[in-house]
Amino acid sequence: MIPIEKVKSVFFIGIGGIGMSALARYLNTKNIKVSGYDKTETQLTKKLVSEGIDIHYQDEIENIPTDIDLVVYTPAIPKNHKQFNYLLDSGIPVVKRAKLLGLMTERHKLIAVAGTHGKTTTSAMVSYLAIQCDIKVTAFLGGIAHAFDSNFIDGDSEWMVAEADEYDRSFLSLIPVISVVNSVDADHLDIYGTESAILESFAEFMCRTKPGGHLIIPSEVERKLTPEIREKLSAKKVKVVSFGSENSEVIYSNVGVEGASYTFDYEYEGFKLQHLKLGMPGIHNLKNMVAAITAVLLTGSASIARIPDAVSAFSGIKRRFELVWDGKIKYIDDYAHHPTELEATISSAKMMYPEKKVLGVFQPHLFSRTRDFYKGFAEALDELDEVILLPIYPARELPMEGVESEMIAGEMKNENVKVVPFDKLIEELKNRKFDVLLTLGAGDIDLHVNEIKAWLKYEQY
Repeated sequence: MIPIEKVKSVFFIGIGGIGMSALARYLNTKNIKVSGYDKTETQLTKKLVSEGIDIHYQDEIENIPTDIDLVVYTPAIPKNHKQFNYLLDSGIPVVKRAKLLGLMTERHKLIAVAGTHGKTTTSAMVSYLAIQCDIKVTAFLGGIAHAFDSNFIDGDSEWMVAEADEYDRSFLSLIPVISVVNSVDADHLDIYGTESAILESFAEFMCRTKPGGHLIIPSEVERKLTPEIREKLSAKKVKVVSFGSENSEVIYSNVGVEGASYTFDYEYEGFKLQHLKLGMPGIHNLKNMVAAITAVLLTGSASIARIPDAVSAFSGIKRRFELVWDGKIKYIDDYAHHPTELEATISSAKMMYPEKKVLGVFQPHLFSRTRDFYKGFAEALDELDEVILLPIYPARELPMEGVESEMIAGEMKNENVKVVPFDKLIEELKNRKFDVLLTLGAGDIDLHVNEIKAWLKYEQY
């Protein structure tokens, strides 16, 4: 393909995706003509259009611009997509989103945040802390950060922050100077097949860290590093910076809870911060912030005196334990779509609202993930007082025989579980009595958020 600096016009297939739209926004700021296709119009695509990006929603050949010199696509595009197949045969360079991200970041100092959980929140934390500490960063996020009301930050600087996605081994297109790996749990088994294959892919990502760079990992991930991986990292003079145990390089201690916030102390190589306050529930978010602080410190150019205020001011990500309504009934929306994420979100809600009746609405994401983890979903959801299950959101997949939400319900010990059609959810909620509502899932469950909020507001007044 032609060098990225010579690209004049780019067409995105699936431009409304959270990762795709961030790249589109970046190119648009560089005076590159950006256009794209997506299946449906959303608030995000409307925002892109308002920024001067042309988008259409019909998969027809005649809608393709005539002057494009690069095509970018998401792996979620179906194989029978007419525009995609036409462009594959057109002679115009066609690349995956991950390839473009790699090309755009390769000449910068990249902080890449990976992990089966926590990468969106952590990359947003890194970006926010860096900016508050006088470090300019350009950031590509996997969610809408409240502080920026965007998934893209235009810093026009040498530093870049990117979420490193393990799906389809996309993160192997990146070469970070600082790598963060928060977790390596089994996921995307439709791609990897086995948990060991996932570990191998994460190990390969870690070893892509630039010579002399840093790898930030929790102690539970460090314990999974084989002698071979350690030897490769050592040969490149990559310093492993772990946190979470007494023998770790980074120590966080004196962890406490004040209302819905965590307090903690932080120490790394003689640098100490005391009584930091994080206004986000969940010990997993505290660990995310520890990794983010460490990454910012390792840039070597942070105004470190500003870190405590930045930590306390971080306001989170949309759909990551987002308090949507704070009335008589508390309503929290979360993107959790893996058993470990469900467990973390539910335990956080229980911590914040002890002795309250918590109702969870969960929409499973992907037939393959439901097939692989239905027992784990059941175990996590059993901690709720009541559960409503929605039908599986298929995303890029076709239905699988026998795989349905009832599989999860059948494994649950909690008898207060019911599978409800998507269009009957509001009606079902109106017939329930609860103090806290959680909506959970990575599908289109968020389409109900405003409707639920409006109902709760009406009920209160």
